[in-house]
Amino acid sequence: MTVSATAAVPTAHASKYLQQLCKHWQHNLAVTFNAEHGTVTFPKDARGADWPGDGLATFDAGPDTLSVRIDASAVGQLEGLKGAVARHLDRFAFREPPLPFDWREA
Repeated sequence: MTVSATAAVPTAHASKYLQQLCKHWQHNLAVTFNAEHGTVTFPKDARGADWPGDGLATFDAGPDTLSVRIDASAVGQLEGLKGAVARHLDRFAFREPPLPFDWREA
């Protein structure tokens, strides 16, 4: 079973934030990225978890939006990854007002 959510995060710095997130996570996760697209795989057993499968975050940078998609193997994993992505992105975007995440079921 896969559960997914998407968010379109308005920002003029989408490519910058995508690259910062991916560089941050590439130290201990499987990451691929360029200036416009990135993916981060969160292992099913990360931090002692025992999810049915890995989670995947996909980022796409547009001129004024960072599109985020999270695919997870369970609702709890999805909620945890949504929170992790939002917290990290807010940390990198500290010069902007809090970025809105309008998560939608995918």
